[in-house]
Amino acid sequence: MIPSRELCRVRKPSDTPPYVTIDTLPDKARAWSEQIAKYNRHTLKLVAERAALLVVDMQRFFLDPDGIAFSRGGPAVVPNCRRLLDAFRAARRPVLFTAYCHRGDDLGILEGWWAAVCREGSAEAEITPDLLPLPTERVIVKRRYSAFYGTDLEVTLRDQGITDLVVCGVNTNVCVESTVRDAFSRDFRCFTLLDATGTVDEPLHLASLRNLAFGCSYVVATDDVIRWLQPPAGA
Repeated sequence: MIPSRELCRVRKPSDTPPYVTIDTLPDKARAWSEQIAKYNRHTLKLVAERAALLVVDMQRFFLDPDGIAFSRGGPAVVPNCRRLLDAFRAARRPVLFTAYCHRGDDLGILEGWWAAVCREGSAEAEITPDLLPLPTERVIVKRRYSAFYGTDLEVTLRDQGITDLVVCGVNTNVCVESTVRDAFSRDFRCFTLLDATGTVDEPLHLASLRNLAFGCSYVVATDDVIRWLQPPAGA
């Protein structure tokens, strides 16, 4: 078995084409929805006035096609992440971002697990320019996969009366899934975007959506969330 560090070295990110593009995403999303349907039978509907958007790790480190940590499904979902940002801002609902990076002395078990790490303060640690946070929006810097581990995210959400957490970003099967599972364990109602999350390949993305739908999240489309954020007719 090749260690994880060596796996990253054996195959350059550019060697494998993206499993989804902006053009193919609508058809892919419909297929994913059908494949997880038997698990995704929840009756949850977003409560707009108690909802927040969490944008996970949409950083240059994961979105640069020439980078060693390139998330092949990431670029395709940037436009839908942008739509979600615009919708939450228009509805005057909280938007938070996470940034996964390290100072150098805080790697712990992650040291040696990956071929490269994202360093705090570096250009690659920055949120992609397409999704820049507003000055009033928090960026939660995290050192592990879950956005709740070692951060004040839970306190921040509780202080704002948040019960419903909408999650988009990368990577579906690592930081997104870890964060959603932790949110669920803290009694937040979770909504994971099937067409605004991405990872390194399609099997991992789909497996994560299945697992989340089965155990801890309603897996939804960007259009669903935007519709739920709209004020009732005549309001």
